[in-house]
Amino acid sequence: MAKKQKQSLILTILRGRVLSSDIFTRHWLFITTLMAVVMLYITDKYENQTSMEEIRRLNGVLEVAKTECVRARSAFMSRTRESRMQHLVDSLSLGLYVQDRPPFKLPSESR
Repeated sequence: MAKKQKQSLILTILRGRVLSSDIFTRHWLFITTLMAVVMLYITDKYENQTSMEEIRRLNGVLEVAKTECVRARSAFMSRTRESRMQHLVDSLSLGLYVQDRPPFKLPSESR
């Protein structure tokens, strides 16, 4: 009897009558729940992947912003120090001024 039911199940599957047979009517709740869980899994995986891509993109933007902040701070501190020193030199009347030419090496005579 069990062998005949097994053959009957296999024949039902091969003939394509699985959804129309009593298997679906007996287990419709389980099949529907399983399909819902699979759909939720796919949706959750897609949401996680898009969130991870957004996090990577924002981390790149953050690194660029941090670098720009450090560069701007350095430029500001350099200008502040330079103007403060220029003001101090002018107030002491030392006669010093900012050079127009950059420093250069003097050629040395060979021995």
